[in-house]
Amino acid sequence: MDFRISADDRVGNQKAGGSKPQPKARGGKGGDSGRVEPTLGQSMPFSVADERPAGGNGGGKPPKPPRQPRRGKAQPAAKKKRSRTGGFLMGLLWWGFVACLWGGIAAIGIVVYYGAQLPSSDTWAIPERPPNIRILAADGSLISNRGQTGGEAVTYRELPYYVPAAIIASEDRRYMSHFGVDPLGLVSVAIEMVQARGVTRGASTITQQVAKNLFLTPDQTLGRKVQEAILAVWLEQNYTKEEILELYMNRVYFGAGATGIEAAAQTYFGVSARNLSLGQAAMLAGILPAPSAYNPKSYPERAIERQRLSLNAMARDGYITPEEAEAAQIDPNQTVRTRVAGSESYVADWVESLMTAYIGEIESDVVVQTTIDWKMQKDAEFIVKELVASEGPKRGFSQGALVAMDVDGTVRAMVGGVDYQTSQYNRAVTAKRQPGSTFKPFVYMAAMEKGYTPETLAEDAQFDYNGWSPRNASGKYAGTVTLRQGLAYSLNTIAARLAIDVTPQAVIDVATRMGISSPLTPVPSIALGTQEVNLLELTSAYAPFANGGMGVIPNVITSITAKDGEVLYQASDAGPGRVVAPNILAEMNDMLETAVEVGTGRSANVGGWEFGGKTGTSQNARDALFIGYTSAMVTGVWLGNDDDTKTTLSGGNVPAAIWSQFMTKAHAGKSIAPIPGGSYDGQLVAQQVIDPATGQVAIDPATGQPMTQYVNAGTGQPVQTTTDPTTGQLMQLDPATGQYVPAAAAQAANQPIQTGQMVDPATGMVVGAQIDPATGMPVNNTGGMLVDANGTQIDPATGMPVGQVVGAPAQAIDPVTGYPLQQQTNGIAQAPIDPETGQPMVLVVDPATGQQVWVPGAPAQMQPPAGVGQPVYQEPQRQRTLMDLIFGSGEN
Repeated sequence: MDFRISADDRVGNQKAGGSKPQPKARGGKGGDSGRVEPTLGQSMPFSVADERPAGGNGGGKPPKPPRQPRRGKAQPAAKKKRSRTGGFLMGLLWWGFVACLWGGIAAIGIVVYYGAQLPSSDTWAIPERPPNIRILAADGSLISNRGQTGGEAVTYRELPYYVPAAIIASEDRRYMSHFGVDPLGLVSVAIEMVQARGVTRGASTITQQVAKNLFLTPDQTLGRKVQEAILAVWLEQNYTKEEILELYMNRVYFGAGATGIEAAAQTYFGVSARNLSLGQAAMLAGILPAPSAYNPKSYPERAIERQRLSLNAMARDGYITPEEAEAAQIDPNQTVRTRVAGSESYVADWVESLMTAYIGEIESDVVVQTTIDWKMQKDAEFIVKELVASEGPKRGFSQGALVAMDVDGTVRAMVGGVDYQTSQYNRAVTAKRQPGSTFKPFVYMAAMEKGYTPETLAEDAQFDYNGWSPRNASGKYAGTVTLRQGLAYSLNTIAARLAIDVTPQAVIDVATRMGISSPLTPVPSIALGTQEVNLLELTSAYAPFANGGMGVIPNVITSITAKDGEVLYQASDAGPGRVVAPNILAEMNDMLETAVEVGTGRSANVGGWEFGGKTGTSQNARDALFIGYTSAMVTGVWLGNDDDTKTTLSGGNVPAAIWSQFMTKAHAGKSIAPIPGGSYDGQLVAQQVIDPATGQVAIDPATGQPMTQYVNAGTGQPVQTTTDPTTGQLMQLDPATGQYVPAAAAQAANQPIQTGQMVDPATGMVVGAQIDPATGMPVNNTGGMLVDANGTQIDPATGMPVGQVVGAPAQAIDPVTGYPLQQQTNGIAQAPIDPETGQPMVLVVDPATGQQVWVPGAPAQMQPPAGVGQPVYQEPQRQRTLMDLIFGSGEN
């Protein structure tokens, strides 16, 4: 076999037209045969002809030796192409690795940098939660929570299982599995933000939110987020998942001033978090992303949608079934029922303002037990709202307030306004308004103490006093009237004459002693109630008229206890003591009962109870009030406008109607009892011992101090006392048993007469006061009413009976009759009381024995003050009818 290479097949000699056909092999008849060899290169194709040697049946030339191929330059073989896709991926992976490496180094550097700005982890500790003030009504029902959070802390295990489940499903579904930071969550949020081309939601876990709330500021900075993550990891390392979730639920803000799940449950639904329903829990969980935008009070439609999302998330994560989720959803067409803060919130605000004064700075949760009667509170709220709504548009007023208390000052109900949701301003405690004629009883009381009586005559006519000319509201004048009529019909001229006569300062002294604490200026117009006071103090100042003459301090707090049960404060029965002498009290009650029987307050009624009261209307009817009392309760009502605009009210119409409706409900089921007149009987009063030889105060030679004895204020007789050496408590001899008993027990019903000052129960004297040995009275007394053993009011400045000229002989007043006792000259301090007649006895000489003896005597008659007129007896009913004819239905 030989190979023949055509010249055309040589390298570089290929025709453009293509390959030349291969020559046929020469042979015999059998014809030609040939094959094409494979190509060895793109430029070197060649063919091989297979010539067989000549056989025996044919001759031929022997084959020529093969021609040597011509040498030429061979083309190099082409390189195989590399895949471009594989190279790109390898490069991407390489540079990705490099970027991650440098990114990790940068991240570590950032963490180290911002972590170094945090204090040492040894000092990290969970800060104390701000204390909560839990305020309860007298029956234990919750009034409100106060404090920075608005609710107490609850534990994880106190809550229904679906409450924390709703929060986890809505806020951090992988909470139970991550280490404080959720990488998957971060990636998910990043993808969402890229797709939405904006911020869609936060990526902070519950643990990170706890870290932020506890330790960091809300600034949205890289440094803060890094520190948040560091602290979150620390929290996860040091606290259990339940503890962290409990911290979160108690400290996260739910909107509407509610911090913590308990505050939110109370604020929105009026229930404890322990009693939340599934639907309520889901709605609260839905609030968390944006409390101001999703809370059900402001945006109920959004809250319903958020609730639906929360329930679906709970069903998705297996906490509840889809059927349960559907059943718990609120129909979008329904109204979301949320709790509306009622009038009890005014009470809660007042209680909160008193806390520092009662127990100082609050450092932990406390429970405050109040005196509020829940039913009375709601009755008062309803009545005030109803009457303001029905009468306000017609008479031009929009606000009202009410204060009701027992006769000992225990506050039972308080309404500070018509709608707490709209206005939190407390018109019963904070607002100060002109009391109008409700201030006049203090003017008349000052006159009674000076010696006037309800039957004393005075002139109802216009007059001018240093340019001031008071006028009656009705514009009518009755001429000569009694003081009883002057108060009953609220005659301004009579009150003005009395204030000028007794002096405005005397009126202020009486008002302050009765319970008015606002600063007052001694000007004649004070008689008409032109100086501002608040409703609470004005109402409490009427309490002595209802309780027998004892001053009260309004009290709304029974006790304050810490969460562990420690008693931090307990109310006591201590009070100012007697502020009205029994005879004066009887006169005042007589006049104030007349005011509601036939006077300006005659529209008031309490269903068969004996009661007294006074109407009041300020200038231009900007304020209208009614203050009234029974033997069981005192209530004050105010109506008007916050902007002090005029109305067409008077104290005798709508205020009296509100008072009547409330008092009727408040007295339901109580036994009717008359208003007490007041008595000194059984009260012990410290009295200086008089030396019979000199008539001066006896001095104890051992101590150099005036000698003191205790006397029964009702009889004036000395009472044998001693001091318990163990307790230092004053003991008195009980005549029935011959045993010494605590003096406090004998005086349980009646406090010592000395009032307006802090009284030492052991001595009956003003605490801290020095005794003047010459007069036996406290030195530098600063105010209040002092009464001696005989019931005589003592002037604190002179130590003499009020109205007596200094240097004049003292004249004692009989506490039973109110008349002066006969002056004696034998050195005995006072005349005894005739037990049969109740009149002072006189000292006479028995002609048979020549000895001085005590015999019953006629009381000396008091003379009316000059310039006012002689007391005359007139038939009361006829006078009252005449006044009705003069003044008609005028009210003031």
